[in-house]
Amino acid sequence: MDPTEEIYILVEKSIDAAFDDKFLFNLYTYVKTSKFTRKDMSAFIESPTAISLSNIVNELELYIKGKDKIAKEAYGHLSKPKARKIKDYLYKILEDAWKYEKERRPGRKPGTKNKRRQKSGISHK
Repeated sequence: MDPTEEIYILVEKSIDAAFDDKFLFNLYTYVKTSKFTRKDMSAFIESPTAISLSNIVNELELYIKGKDKIAKEAYGHLSKPKARKIKDYLYKILEDAWKYEKERRPGRKPGTKNKRRQKSGISHK
């Protein structure tokens, strides 16, 4: 199985597991150890899976604030603290994807120029 396909399956399973109080999946750690490319992560961010994840987070936010009757009907079986926990967990998956994509940009990493100057004792004042 292709690793990019596997990430979709894992994220979808983690969405289902989150509603059963199981918060086991850490996207950032998974993609870091699997050595995903920026292109793979960009494809995931634009995928229907990530869009669905974003929609669920938005719906949970509306339910928590109590401003939407449809969200209240859909997520009324959840207590608000549980809904908040699920929303935070699912949003962290999206944040991890954005963070990894940003880190994998080509070019010098932030702060590397200053580290080299500090080691050699050169000041840029």
